[in-house]
Amino acid sequence: MTTAPPPERLDAILARHAVATAQLSAGPDADTYVALSRELAELDPVVAAIQAYRAAADELAGLDALLADPATDAEMRALVADERPEAEERLAGAAAGLRLMLIPRDAADEKSAILEVRAGTGGDEASLFAGDLFRMYARYAELKGWRVEIMSESEGTVGGYKEIVAEIKGRGVFARLKFESGVHRVQRVPATEGSGRIHTSAATVAVLPEAEDVDVQINEADLKIDTMRAQGAGGQHVNKTESAIRITHIPTGTVVFVQEERSQHKNRARALALLRARLYDAERTAKDAARAAERRSQVGSGDRSERIRTYNFPQGRVTDHRINLTLYRLEEVLSGLALDEVVDALTAEHQAELLAAQDQG
Repeated sequence: MTTAPPPERLDAILARHAVATAQLSAGPDADTYVALSRELAELDPVVAAIQAYRAAADELAGLDALLADPATDAEMRALVADERPEAEERLAGAAAGLRLMLIPRDAADEKSAILEVRAGTGGDEASLFAGDLFRMYARYAELKGWRVEIMSESEGTVGGYKEIVAEIKGRGVFARLKFESGVHRVQRVPATEGSGRIHTSAATVAVLPEAEDVDVQINEADLKIDTMRAQGAGGQHVNKTESAIRITHIPTGTVVFVQEERSQHKNRARALALLRARLYDAERTAKDAARAAERRSQVGSGDRSERIRTYNFPQGRVTDHRINLTLYRLEEVLSGLALDEVVDALTAEHQAELLAAQDQG
C-alpha cells in the first residue's frame, strides 16, 4: 500500500488553511487579500485531498472494527469482507493522490515562458528544423489557448530560423514546456539532397520562466542600452528609425537584442522582459546545481547541451532519450497534436523522481 504522509504534516496544512481562511474573512488590505487568495487557491485542492484520504482511512478502519467485533454476525462479516478490498483500494488511491499533491511545487510552474530555438549543427537543414520545432510549439500553444508573441528572429538563408525567441503567454506554460530544454536532433533526407542520403542535424531549445519584477531586481545603473536600426533578412534595414534595442547587463555580461516592434519603447520593454527571464533562469539554474541529486533525475537537467530527443523521418518516429519513450507518430508530434503524450510522460517521470526523493528524505 502507498505510504501516507505523517499525520502531523497534514494537521499543519489544515491548520494553516483555517488561519488563512479566517484572515481572508476579516477583510485585510488589498495586497494581503491577493496573497491570501493565492495561498488558498493552492491549499484548497490539498485540503480536499487530505479530507478524501482521511475519509477513506476512516471507512477502512470502520470495516476492520466490524470484523474484529465478536458480536458481528456471519452475514454482516461476509458483506464486510467483500467490501474491504475495494475500501483498501480507495485508501491506496487517496494516499497516492495526496502524496502527489504534497510534492514540492516549482514556483515557476504557473508562469508564462520565453521560448528560444536556435539552429545547431547541420547548416541550412538545421535552420529548417529549427523552424519546424518553433511551429510545433506555436501550434501546441494555439491548442492550449496560449498567446505567442515573437520577440526576435533571424531567418535562415533557405527558410526556417537561425534563431527565434518568443514569449508564450498563458497560465502554466512553463510547467508544460520546461522539459523541452536541450538539444533536439532530426534525421531526414533534405529537400536539396539529390542522392537520397539521410542527414542528421540539430537545434537547441531553451525554455525560460517569465520573470516578474518581484522575481528579479534590475538596477538601471547596471544596464548599457544601445539603440540601432532594425535589420531584415540579408542585412537590409527594415525601417529608418533607430527602434532596435540591445541591452547589456554589465554585472553578468548578459546581452539581449529585440527589434520586432517598430516602436523603440515596445522593443525596450520586451528586451527588459527577456533580460529579466534570462537572469531569473540563471539564478534558478545555480540553485538547481546545488541540489545535485535532483539534477541527476532521469528527466534531465534541462541543460542546453543535453541531447534529449530525436525526430527520425524515414521511420516516422520520435524518441525521447531521457525516458526511453518512442512514438511512431512523428507528424502528429510536430503538428503539436501528440506533444502532450511526450510532455505527460516526462512529467510523470519527474513526479516519480520527486516521490522517490521524498521517501528517501
